[in-house]
Amino acid sequence: MPVRATAEELRKARLAQNLGPISGLAIIANAKGIFAKQGLDISVSNFTSGKQCLDTVLGGGADIATTAEAPVTAAAMAQQPIAFVAGMEYSDLKTMTAASAGIRTKADLRGKRIAFTAGTGSEVYTSVLLKAAGLTSKDVTLVNLRPQEMLPAMAAGSIDAFDTWEPHVANAKKALGEGAIPLETKGLYSETFNIVVTQSYLAANPATVSKFLASLIEAEGWLKAHPDEAIDVIAAATGMKRDELAAIWPDYIYHVRLDDRILATLKTHAAWRLETGNHPPGASMPDFSKVLVTAPLKALDPARVTLEARP
Repeated sequence: MPVRATAEELRKARLAQNLGPISGLAIIANAKGIFAKQGLDISVSNFTSGKQCLDTVLGGGADIATTAEAPVTAAAMAQQPIAFVAGMEYSDLKTMTAASAGIRTKADLRGKRIAFTAGTGSEVYTSVLLKAAGLTSKDVTLVNLRPQEMLPAMAAGSIDAFDTWEPHVANAKKALGEGAIPLETKGLYSETFNIVVTQSYLAANPATVSKFLASLIEAEGWLKAHPDEAIDVIAAATGMKRDELAAIWPDYIYHVRLDDRILATLKTHAAWRLETGNHPPGASMPDFSKVLVTAPLKALDPARVTLEARP
């Protein structure tokens, strides 16, 4: 392990972080002093979506973003110079329904008011869900809400269902009790959560990016060796109750890697954009070999880079 650096020697970087369990490895690295041990001084700004995180990085307000695949494909299609340096987590998106709406199967979504978050994996998940139900967007009323707005909207009776990530689904169940019923959609769509920087930042700060990824790898090892304490740390950081996070803990798959699953998700997402017209004029399927940058992670641990398909 590296010797802890003095304050003067620490490399400074600004992290735009989605404050949720999906950012668990970054939360652990910060809370357990792993960033500092790796020689980093990380200042953290918290957001409620990966889109906000990546937009902040692209706007110059941060250096490193935690983000899902939706903002990545949007940026790639807009020819933004991004560098996707690692995935760190994946988990299924979910649907919560109002008991009063009588939604028991996917087909029951017909005619219902469904909330989603535009520009995130929630939007693609909603499209996949409707297709699995044999429906189109014309068969439902889609309502664009931020994740934290979905529970109040359901409680107020203004939506019948919402599509999002944890902990918002668990929060709704806790708050609404028998008034909220999860819809069975397991395995329908897994959202990846990843580390993205700009190409220019990576070129100018390769050591910082390397140390950041090394910190996540160390945090992954610590989290898997101390799951009970990891739940304590992440619950405290995200404002969740420990028992509520523990109940959904198995949903989060933490692993720092670049693999074919990530590439397939990016391509599926980009294909959805092309199919639906949700892309800049003249956009085409991105060349992900220019987006996925394997060298930093491969230098740390070659076994974590298992891309076999052509980007």
